[in-house]
Amino acid sequence: MCGIAGIWRLPPIDGLEASLRQMTGALVHRGPDDAGMWVDSTVGLALGHRRLSIVELSAAGHQPMHSSCGRYVLVFNGEIYNHLELRARLGEAGREWRGYSDTETLLACIQSWGVKRALELAVGMFALALWDRQSQVLSLARDRLGEKPLYWGWQGDMLLFGSELKALRAHPDFRAPVDRGSLALYLRHGYVPTPWSIYQGVLKLPQGQFIEIPLGRGVSAAKAAAPQPFWNFNETVAQGCAQPFTGDDTAAIDAVESRLSDTIGQQMLADVPVGAFFSGGIDSTTVVSLMQKLSPRPVRTFTIGFSGSEYDEAAHAQAIAGHLGTDHMPLVVRPEDALDVIPLLPRMYCEPLSADSQIPLYLISKLARRHVTVALSGDGGDELFGGYNRYLGARRVWLRLQSMPGSVRHACAALLRSVSPAGWDRLFTLAKPVLPERFRLAIPGTKAQKLADVLELDTEMDYFRRLTSHWQDPGSIVLGGGEHPTLMTTPALQPQADCFEHWMMAMDAQTFLPDEVMAKVDRAAMATSLETRAPLLDHRVVELAWRMPLRMKIRDGQGKWLLRQVLYRHVPRELVERPKKGFGIPIDDWLRGPLRAWADSLLAEDRLRADGYFDPALIRARWLQHMRGSHNWQYQLWPILMFQAWLADQEGGA
Repeated sequence: MCGIAGIWRLPPIDGLEASLRQMTGALVHRGPDDAGMWVDSTVGLALGHRRLSIVELSAAGHQPMHSSCGRYVLVFNGEIYNHLELRARLGEAGREWRGYSDTETLLACIQSWGVKRALELAVGMFALALWDRQSQVLSLARDRLGEKPLYWGWQGDMLLFGSELKALRAHPDFRAPVDRGSLALYLRHGYVPTPWSIYQGVLKLPQGQFIEIPLGRGVSAAKAAAPQPFWNFNETVAQGCAQPFTGDDTAAIDAVESRLSDTIGQQMLADVPVGAFFSGGIDSTTVVSLMQKLSPRPVRTFTIGFSGSEYDEAAHAQAIAGHLGTDHMPLVVRPEDALDVIPLLPRMYCEPLSADSQIPLYLISKLARRHVTVALSGDGGDELFGGYNRYLGARRVWLRLQSMPGSVRHACAALLRSVSPAGWDRLFTLAKPVLPERFRLAIPGTKAQKLADVLELDTEMDYFRRLTSHWQDPGSIVLGGGEHPTLMTTPALQPQADCFEHWMMAMDAQTFLPDEVMAKVDRAAMATSLETRAPLLDHRVVELAWRMPLRMKIRDGQGKWLLRQVLYRHVPRELVERPKKGFGIPIDDWLRGPLRAWADSLLAEDRLRADGYFDPALIRARWLQHMRGSHNWQYQLWPILMFQAWLADQEGGA
């Protein structure tokens, strides 16, 4: 895991090296072990690298790296898990390898097969920049599922790119205002969707795509270049649905376990200590179980829990770790430990992100980094195998709602809204002792509000968008903030699936997964110089998952059926079957308690008016309702608070 950055400026000017040093200096957390730069002042190009040494710890892995023929220069962030297989495919005859790094392997593949073919054959997570000295073309590329970030954009006639916006901002000539359309999207989703970023003129390179920028042909030609895919998620969905797996249940379980075992075996290879995040949930426990099966020594596992909280996972994970025989390290934190992380978030995240689980993710990453340099995670299981609640019975619920007369649906919506979210929470708490397990909902007040909203919708697409939105009309809150088009609002770009549940999963895998989940994991882990790997996001696992029919993912009202069956081969069912908790923290209560003064300052009406981004009256009204306890506006207020804190950090404020 590393950080990359680069500059191209025409006409070439002095000072490229100094500017690049500032950019890579902003990425030192991503690569504390080594630094390198390559500058060609004749073409105005500078490539920089910060290295976290994982494979080939010697100087033979130093970057920027030159191909053996001298034609290519590469800076690379990530891992190519099949690089030894690629070396064998290239053939060893007459080839002299300087070392055994995957970066050198990738360069050799590009030299032999070209950029696109090398990317198609590579299995891994990555972001890279490649300079072809012969054709004078700069190529940027990002992995298939968006595990690694890559930002790029033009500042006049200057091209900047890097692993984080921090690197671009560090260039002395960087000038880019907040993009109000992106800000509106952020309020809707809690993240800025690809390809947009929080800054005008700066983009995220879409996952599974690369762009070839012909710098040798001048600024106009360079600016006209556009990304193109080397792997297409929608095609994977269409092919999987058209040619589904035809074996029986046992054959499907065998296929998934075999594919995961091979993938995890590859991802456990490193020249540094390797461990795993371990919540005790289905995804992480499946990964850890197969890791332990493959390892001759106890696998190091890390769990976080909150002392005295309903969110505490530690005891449950400890029981499973004892069964598997892992070297288990729990961290049970106090609320004040989590609260101490909040001031770090604006600096940790280069653009605002509102997922409250970023706090425990940072804490568990910090714990893991004391013992290992690489940690495997279970990310991706929900999107691939039907784990989120919105997939369970989604079509049945939608059809039932739509079968009701419009007048009845609107009356039910009014009834649900007649009780405040806090009131619903109190009612469910009182009724909990007599409620069946399936009716013991988390945050019932929020879910009642969402159900009221859904009752008034007309299409499945509207239904999904409503379920995944924080603010339903962010354009009315962000001053001058009409939302940019996204995959969510562009039907022609959306996947063609065989059912509504699969469509939602495919949408989440291309939006929420890369832009919220993987962005959150990457920044939290990299803030501690920890590399994370997600075996479930190996594209071969993804392609196999999409061949599995829905009945092998969702069965008897329960998601992730296939992963559960794999897991039951290694862990007794009674140890893993329990309600899902995840990495949640009680932000709603904290905003009324220990975070109240901090939030009140950021949401002060005078401050909001002076900043000029939001309608202060509406936000202030929501904040006062939340403080009184009449409503739980956590999911609307937290994105605004994270933006306000981020903005203050950019401006050198609090």
